[in-house]
Amino acid sequence: MALLTSIRRVQALHSPRSLTFILRAITHLSSSPSHRLSYLSFAFRHTVDIAFSHNLHFSTLNPFINQNSFDPTKLHDHVNATPSPHQLRLLELLERAKNFSSEGEALAFLDDSGILPDNDSICSVLLALRGEWKLAVLAFKWAEKWGCDCKKALSLIVWVLGTHKKFNTAWCLIREFHRHSIDARQAMLVMIDRYAAVNNPGKSIKTFHIMEKFRVTPDEEAFHTLLTTLCKNGNIEEAEEFMHQNKKLFPLDTESFNIILNGWCNISIDVFEAKRVWREMSRCCVTPNAASYVYMISCFSKVGNLFDSLRLYDEMNKRGWVPCLEVYNSLIYVLTRENCFDEALKFLEKLKEAGFIPNFETYNSMIKPLCELKKIEEARHILATMIGENIRPTIETYHAFLVGTNFEGTLEVLNQMKKCGCGPNEDTFLLILNKFFKLEQAENSLKIWLEMREYEIMPNSAHYAVVVKGLAACGFLGKARELYIEMVSNGFLSEPKLKKLLKEAVRGKKDDIKKGGVRIVRKSGRVTRRRKHGKQSRNKAPLDRSHESLKQANI
Repeated sequence: MALLTSIRRVQALHSPRSLTFILRAITHLSSSPSHRLSYLSFAFRHTVDIAFSHNLHFSTLNPFINQNSFDPTKLHDHVNATPSPHQLRLLELLERAKNFSSEGEALAFLDDSGILPDNDSICSVLLALRGEWKLAVLAFKWAEKWGCDCKKALSLIVWVLGTHKKFNTAWCLIREFHRHSIDARQAMLVMIDRYAAVNNPGKSIKTFHIMEKFRVTPDEEAFHTLLTTLCKNGNIEEAEEFMHQNKKLFPLDTESFNIILNGWCNISIDVFEAKRVWREMSRCCVTPNAASYVYMISCFSKVGNLFDSLRLYDEMNKRGWVPCLEVYNSLIYVLTRENCFDEALKFLEKLKEAGFIPNFETYNSMIKPLCELKKIEEARHILATMIGENIRPTIETYHAFLVGTNFEGTLEVLNQMKKCGCGPNEDTFLLILNKFFKLEQAENSLKIWLEMREYEIMPNSAHYAVVVKGLAACGFLGKARELYIEMVSNGFLSEPKLKKLLKEAVRGKKDDIKKGGVRIVRKSGRVTRRRKHGKQSRNKAPLDRSHESLKQANI
């Protein structure tokens, strides 16, 4: 059996910021048509970048996947790199239509506009509107009314609705298509995916069982899709149980076991469970194939098990399975991580001799562990080689360098990321803030907090949570309360854990004063006692102001 190469893994997550840029563009439209289209074009592309900025670490070497089926993890295929003027006009028109009180009035307004949707643009428009599901439904119904081929669009709108947990609305659309004898197979597979994505594996399984009611056969492809979806979203135990429960209808085979194995190896990264499934395959007389070895080697490499990684590599060769690029990348990673960098470089040469071309994952497999081992110069040499071979570094490449750099080095990496158009993004600053707070460098964290605005990154709730917790832990209670109040005033939900943390911090400070200014400090396993300087009366006023600040923040 030929081993399929690994396809790109992209996490299909919607972002509440998706429509913000479109709305901002439409709100600030100038009278110039060229300015209007260029501004909106930027906003449209920005929404696409946001949606697929996170990679999903789920290997997809399974040969049974139907390449013609709708894959929710590849929704970016529906969007052109540069949106057409027609698509931009549709978005502008739909934004105006949402102001009507009823759906009928909105549809009538759209009909009278003289602009009509078409098959080429509807999916791109739906994806651009994924952050506002009501507007997306309006666009879908408008396209359906004008006779657009809505099979693929149905799968997409179901994905949008499922992402917003509007499953009842999604089922209404599926039933309507069923009544008109239109195949809703892919839409139901998307429903299975969305239920699992919101941690409801029971509904995913139930959807599989009721497929026949919609004249959709729950065949092997649907069965494998269910198993893959469950594992991809962390419901690996449920997937394995379902596989065994249905072994009479779908006999146990290598493909089914590989899906489970892939879940334990690449989602859970649980070596114990992966070994158990490997032994179970043998007990069930199911022979591992090349993909099985790829998953196991990947799992062993992730946990730093060099011996078993090389053992399975040798066993794979003896059985006649040709190692793929993913195997070489895994071995290069674990060799570098375990201080066998020279051997890793030899495997890089082996990779080339085998006819493979190194990709960004190959070089990231060396750069990341080198940075973790504080071997920054070696990592920079690999980066230079990577660029010299015309392989563009990814945002993960630069994130690896950020782990081991000081403050000046961090600013340098951020500047380089901006120059090459590779971030930084929200995750970049989360990583940096966590790093400096872990090093108890609260001042540097605050500098990075201000630096975010320079890169046009607005803090979200995760950033506020990290900074407030970090500042409180480092003793900067006043600044922590100030940012907590700012977080709430900016519309982010108040977190009970942060409330509790700030209350305990103030209570602890009061107790310190009552004990005569002696403070117990636990640091690096040592217990020391610090005596506060000055009189107790000088500390009372700030405590009272702190109490008032907490009241303002509703704590």
